[in-house]
Amino acid sequence: MSDRSAIAGVVDVAAAAFPSVQPLLPLHANGVTLAVGEKRLVDGIDLTLAAHTLTVVMGSNGAGKSLLLRLLHGLLQPTFGTIRWGGVPMCEAVRRRQALVFQRPVLLRRSVAANIDFVLGLNGSAARGRRDELLDHVGLLDFAAQPARLLSGGEQQRLALARALAVEPEVLFLDEPTVSLDPASVAKIEDIVSAAHRLGTKIVYVTHDLGQAKRLADEVVFLHRGRLCEHASATRFFTNPVSAAAQAYLEGRIFL
Repeated sequence: MSDRSAIAGVVDVAAAAFPSVQPLLPLHANGVTLAVGEKRLVDGIDLTLAAHTLTVVMGSNGAGKSLLLRLLHGLLQPTFGTIRWGGVPMCEAVRRRQALVFQRPVLLRRSVAANIDFVLGLNGSAARGRRDELLDHVGLLDFAAQPARLLSGGEQQRLALARALAVEPEVLFLDEPTVSLDPASVAKIEDIVSAAHRLGTKIVYVTHDLGQAKRLADEVVFLHRGRLCEHASATRFFTNPVSAAAQAYLEGRIFL
């Protein structure tokens, strides 16, 4: 896989930007369905996401969480239904104002610094200053010259976050970015995500970790078997879930 194809669908700095005067939010998804044959992996989701909230997406394995992120980000096309960002249908220009960090970082076979340089797509002292600022922000400035693929798992994920933030996305999707990481690495990533949220980036964050969801979420989107069962404030969801599927999930029970 080439360097460019490795991050295709995440950022493309050479593309023309969608007009900045047109806000991306709110998001409106109506009847969004992803079907493979007769099986609906995402089934008729109606969802509105506003600005300024950190949205956590939860649900059991196979609930459709990652697929929903890819649909909202335009990496997958719905079989049925519509997705509109700020009233505009999903298109390449909209997607380029967003970024997605995967569960497993997709890094270029280059140095840590070169991974950021590639995304910035610029040369000169100003670009280097921006790169160093980003690496310092995620605690990787001292590793700038090191091959990216020699970083630890947590360090690689922080580099992936820095690369996503380099394009100053208005919406940042994160698909379980702290799976299998140690507590210290988890805390660092949560700090980076929370800082981006405070600066105005819309965060849509998939996690299985109840503790993490309680620490981060303003609201929870809960999926079960591809369907949206609940969309509620974090306080209400964790204290008084209304669906049987969510109640079972929070209690650690299997719900069929």
